[in-house]
Amino acid sequence: MSKLSLLVAVAASLTPPAAQAQVVQVSGGTVRGATSGAVSSFLGIPYAAPPVGENRWRAPQPVSNWAGERDATNYASDCAQAPFPPDAAPIRTTPAEDCLYLNVWKPASAEAGARLPVMVWVHGGGFVNGGSSPATYSGVNFARDGVVLVSLNYRLGRFGFFAHPALATEGFGGNFGFLDQIAALKWVQANVAAFGGDPGNVTVFGESAGGMSMHMLLQSPLARGLFHKVIIESGAGRDRSLPTPTMAQAAAAGVAFAPGLDAAALRALPAERVTGDLSMMTMEQPGYAGPMLDGRTLVGSGVDGASAGLYANVPVIVGANSADGFPRTIDKDAVFAPYGTLEAEARKVYDPDGKGQGLAVAVATSADMTFIEPARVIARALAPRQATFLYRFAYARPEFAAMGGAPHASEIPYVFDTVETRGTVGGMIKDPRPLAKEAAVAKLTHRYWVNFARTGRPDGEAGVPAWAQATADDTTVQVIDAKGAAHVEDPIRIRVDFAERVAKAKR
Repeated sequence: MSKLSLLVAVAASLTPPAAQAQVVQVSGGTVRGATSGAVSSFLGIPYAAPPVGENRWRAPQPVSNWAGERDATNYASDCAQAPFPPDAAPIRTTPAEDCLYLNVWKPASAEAGARLPVMVWVHGGGFVNGGSSPATYSGVNFARDGVVLVSLNYRLGRFGFFAHPALATEGFGGNFGFLDQIAALKWVQANVAAFGGDPGNVTVFGESAGGMSMHMLLQSPLARGLFHKVIIESGAGRDRSLPTPTMAQAAAAGVAFAPGLDAAALRALPAERVTGDLSMMTMEQPGYAGPMLDGRTLVGSGVDGASAGLYANVPVIVGANSADGFPRTIDKDAVFAPYGTLEAEARKVYDPDGKGQGLAVAVATSADMTFIEPARVIARALAPRQATFLYRFAYARPEFAAMGGAPHASEIPYVFDTVETRGTVGGMIKDPRPLAKEAAVAKLTHRYWVNFARTGRPDGEAGVPAWAQATADDTTVQVIDAKGAAHVEDPIRIRVDFAERVAKAKR
């Protein structure tokens, strides 16, 4: 054998088996992905028919079969939306109405039937922005650690959440974006085994609007049996976090947007007209309802559903970030005025010496009311029935000091172990390169999520700090910060107790 032939033979013997397994059969046909190192990725796989034309404002329809191998090496379009420049996780595609696609990352060596744990990511963005394409959401490092990671798009804005009297055959419309999420989970059940995933061990997780979607999935009878564990990151849970109109109220918003149109005319509207200027900056407008109480996906608020025992009986991680707020003002008088008869007490709790900075005070009050207190009440409600773990992510880069902690969505790069892909977070970070201490925070946070997907417990591994389950009257929380993690008496318990009192008083 010549030296050249010998080199070719040696090279062939070193080629990993996964390089020969990039073609996978899924519903609709075969897809060809790409392998880089120890991970194979399959991007832009359709899980439903394009929701355009006659399929606009209808439940997701089955995928049509395609011939040959479908290229799955690039993201498909994220769902139609108006630009939102401050986004900490900007999408990397040109958004379009044709957007019902998902992505899969798996260990390159995993073969069909390997029965690896599966995680399904649902992105945030207020139900009007976001997508599966941001670099921060890459599933590479989950796959590196033995998980099959799936991320998905779902219809946003008026495409995803719309009602109108003309849509009588669709029950006046509804939460099409939620139906998309459920359709994607059905696709996972039918197809993930071909990627080496275990359809009997699916953890679904999401942040912000994605976290709110977790509440929907836990309570919706349409989602039963499609998942086995849930992680709720900054998912709120009380009605005040995001208005949830009735179907009649949502239909009135639809009429305000498109008065006098029949179903055919509605479906013929240009996509740009439906999108409009709706974004995280302009959500509060009369022609947009957002997620509505349709009785099929959303039955009620998260707190009410969990307290009434309506949630699926599966292990749950739930929590929020330490500065998880969206202040409307930094004027302290304006911050405290809405507390009414409790204003004096609110000032004592949040600004006892009157010297607090307006931004930090505003963020704290907003965070407690919107995300931190609801996470605790959800954990307490679920704890008697199912394994529940409450957390507070508190690692904050120095740039966030004025906010008083870790801002909304800042935990995501640590969960995905993708800190190196993070951008400037709306201009707040001048130099986004990872700091030395961030690697340890990412390693631990990511490990907790991976362990939970594997076993239903985030801890239980050597070198990983213990994490106790929540109880029905819990005042403790697992704090993840620069020092690592510890299960401690809640350092802001006085604030959270007060926020709970305010919430009960407003009901």
